[in-house]
Amino acid sequence: MSSYNDAIIAEFRANEGRVGGNFEGAPLLLLTSTGAKSGRQLTSPMMYLPEGGRWMVFASAAGAPNNPAWYHNLVANPDAVIEVGAERIEVRATVAEGAERDRLYSEQVRRYPGFGEYQEKTSRVIPVVVLERRSS
Repeated sequence: MSSYNDAIIAEFRANEGRVGGNFEGAPLLLLTSTGAKSGRQLTSPMMYLPEGGRWMVFASAAGAPNNPAWYHNLVANPDAVIEVGAERIEVRATVAEGAERDRLYSEQVRRYPGFGEYQEKTSRVIPVVVLERRSS
């Protein structure tokens, strides 16, 4: 998966956020978080849902039984950086709960039905993480 992600990251950065393949035309950002155990900076490409100056990301892991590593990293270290297009933005992550989580996830499923399939594949409730710009 690392070389797959590395290729997407390189393409994203070379083309101001535009990529082809499975993500062509989809809203994609790069999330750089701090490893919960390693303390290293780790970058992951992912689809997002924009809303009111916030960016929502979904810890779907394509319906795997466990949350992705980046989710655990954000819970441990909520300050992160995203790249959207050619812009680099410092953000703070919070996990959406209850009705807000359900509303945001439903909207993502409406726009991209594959996220509904991911939820059906796993017994865990897929977390929604809200990324908001940090004030300087």
